[in-house]
Amino acid sequence: MPVRPLDLLDLPIVHRYRGETLILDSARALTRGNPLGAVALFAYLNPTQHIHTAVCTENGQAPLLGGVTHHEGETFARLSFLAPKDGLDSGRIPELLDVLSVQAGRWGTFHLLAEVEENTAIYRSMRQAGFSVYVWQRIWNLTSLTSKPSGATWQRASRRELLSIQVLYHQIIPALLQPVEAFPKQTNGMICRVNGELQAYAGLISGPRGLLVQPLIHPDTDEVTEKLTGLLRSLPKRRGRMVYFCVRSYQAWLEPVLEDLGAKAGPRQAVMVKHLAILQREMQAIPTQAEKAWAKPAAPIVSVVSRDEQKKKQKTVIRNEQRETG
Repeated sequence: MPVRPLDLLDLPIVHRYRGETLILDSARALTRGNPLGAVALFAYLNPTQHIHTAVCTENGQAPLLGGVTHHEGETFARLSFLAPKDGLDSGRIPELLDVLSVQAGRWGTFHLLAEVEENTAIYRSMRQAGFSVYVWQRIWNLTSLTSKPSGATWQRASRRELLSIQVLYHQIIPALLQPVEAFPKQTNGMICRVNGELQAYAGLISGPRGLLVQPLIHPDTDEVTEKLTGLLRSLPKRRGRMVYFCVRSYQAWLEPVLEDLGAKAGPRQAVMVKHLAILQREMQAIPTQAEKAWAKPAAPIVSVVSRDEQKKKQKTVIRNEQRETG
């Protein structure tokens, strides 16, 4: 069955599938809207972003659409959507996913990520296509919450805070997840310090429709409720947009706090990954000269002997010389 890139002749299909889209990238959908909407089409003009949409066609069956995106500088790509929803139990889905995976590999990425609600038909198809669950998450809606006065102070992160943010990242995210979980390389977020020590970082993903907060809060942090309330008051340029929190399973202890605040919980999602490359440790050979240089002592080794032993050696040498000349 042919799988080809989207072209202009497929725009009627895109229009027809706008309300039948399965979202696989929550952050993009919540902040920028439907990936098949008219506004999303302008993203193709962004030079820092790669977008590819594929069409799977077969005689007598409705075409399938799938999209994959990649931001410049990131080591992973994301499946953004599949459509239509009522065709996702088709046996054509694994082939479509394979084609999208190949495209992600051409961009030089190591992993392909997708977010799938549990107990859905597409979950099994993605397992067949080589995806596996590496973490769970839930999206919380905090838009209706009123920001109360709080003593917690949040400020925009600067480049000098990057090292502290990365240290917090290693303290919170399990080592097995770090090769896949996005490593903060930019300071696009807010930080909260207590007595000069970084206690929390909130990564921000913003768009015309909303703000998505990805919190990293140390488990030993006190007064978490006040800190979350203070974060809501400190969000920059909110302008009435929707506000969401993405809580991964390694920070599940935050969910009761959000529930007490009155936030609305979304369905639990499996964050799935397909590895497009195998990470291997590289063996580095050491040159022979380097080994000799390492083995060479820094100072010569001197044998220490007594004067009597030196005199005996000298007499032995003289006797041998006399025998040879005599």
